[in-house]
Amino acid sequence: MDVFSDLIRGVRANGSLFGSSTLSPPWALHFVDGAPLTLCSVLTGGGWIVPEHGPPEPLRARETVVVRGPATFTFVDEIGTPAEPVVYGEHCATPAASGTRYRRGWGPCREETGAAGDATTLIVGAYPVRGEISRRLLEPLPGVLRADGGGTGEAVLDHLATEVAMDTPGQQVVLDRLLDWMLVCTLREWFDRPGAGAPAWWGAQRDPVVGDALHLLHAEPAAPWTVAALAERTGVSRSTLAKRFTDLVGEPPLTYLTRWRMTLAADLLVERDTATVADIARAVGYSDPFGFSAAFKRIRGISPSRHRSTATAAAAATGRSTG
Repeated sequence: MDVFSDLIRGVRANGSLFGSSTLSPPWALHFVDGAPLTLCSVLTGGGWIVPEHGPPEPLRARETVVVRGPATFTFVDEIGTPAEPVVYGEHCATPAASGTRYRRGWGPCREETGAAGDATTLIVGAYPVRGEISRRLLEPLPGVLRADGGGTGEAVLDHLATEVAMDTPGQQVVLDRLLDWMLVCTLREWFDRPGAGAPAWWGAQRDPVVGDALHLLHAEPAAPWTVAALAERTGVSRSTLAKRFTDLVGEPPLTYLTRWRMTLAADLLVERDTATVADIARAVGYSDPFGFSAAFKRIRGISPSRHRSTATAAAAATGRSTG
């Protein structure tokens, strides 16, 4: 598995976190749920994304931006709009009542009417990001990133526009997957942009040697890797692999592997709540639980047991606050 696929696998749209609105000016929609990632696509019309921190960003027809949380943001028809902000959160997109209007949008909160020529159609997908694996994807992202459009992303927008206008069984599932597709297209386009500040592993994946090494480390993280074994599998000398990997990724192969194993372990400690620390150690390639615990504390700053109890308590608190 490539690095990007590994990191984004836990980021999925959920029907209760999807919405679409057709708006006529003036408007101001204030998104307050603090989702880690929120994808906003405009099918027709346009407006401005105003983040809590940072300058406003225009969002025109056939454009997409991704807003990084937990800061809130507002979508307005124009800067300085006289419209009173309407607060939107997860509860406004939850299909609590029957009918496509509720499933697709925020009808219970506000319904916009007006001349069709002035209308703006906004599609929003709010993404929960669960676990340490997916959080690594967020680390390099700015507060607001945009796709330039064209290519695959343009095709996805066409599909979204068609599906939003329909009322058919299975529609929510289709919309969710289209939003996932759009998110992947947007992130890939941004990572590929010169000067975007993409993480080192993104470009390193394209190197014929380092890319193969990264693929092996992610496909078999628990294997007893040495630099020599990794070099043999990638068809180069030990010294060549070590230098090339360090130059492109920014750290030696086994240092990268240790950090990745600890990221995996952090999620497994929470997901497998009945597993012992020794069980988790073996799952990520450590036969000695004491050596694993020492590595985990060195990399993450706390012991595996403390991480498990802290993460479990935080998840329970979140459940109580949203229940």
